[in-house]
Amino acid sequence: MSNGDAIPRLVDTLLKELGEDPHREGLERTPERVAAALRYLTSGYQKNAREVLNGALFVEEYDEMVIVKDIDVTSLCEHHLLPFIGKCHVAYMPHKKIVGLSKIPRLVDMYARRLQVQERLTTQIATTLNEVLQPRGVAVVMEAVHLCMLMRGVEKQNSKAVTSAMLGAFRDRPETRAEFMELIKAGRGLVI
Repeated sequence: MSNGDAIPRLVDTLLKELGEDPHREGLERTPERVAAALRYLTSGYQKNAREVLNGALFVEEYDEMVIVKDIDVTSLCEHHLLPFIGKCHVAYMPHKKIVGLSKIPRLVDMYARRLQVQERLTTQIATTLNEVLQPRGVAVVMEAVHLCMLMRGVEKQNSKAVTSAMLGAFRDRPETRAEFMELIKAGRGLVI
């Protein structure tokens, strides 16, 4: 997205097309606010996955499952430009390389800050970790509420979409996948 003035002008036009007066008191600065919000919500386009992860890759002999769960996710549905909000759970089984734990939520956020569909977002996270870490396996499960379902269309207030991407040992070994699924269910609501 460019840093030009096109977005505020387009939002001004959009408000007029919706039957609003973009110059009334409550809407006077809305075009600039919408432009700033959209730039923030799509800031993931300005980031590179390798740059996000590379500063925190370490050689380590640890070979058990590493899980970062309950990562908050907010993204914009590319079909309606409405938010979807949820949680992401990521696991990998190292093979000589580990990544700093804080980098996993940063990777999730980088891909979420783009126009997305939940299915692609889930796969992008898994594929990137698989390529960079070359682990024995990667698993990503995401559960989200989509405002395009809540506010329009089917208007189902309690619907959640759940997507998963399982690579390596998580795809090939049912017991590994089952252990991951059990661990992300355990300890919900844990407060430290």
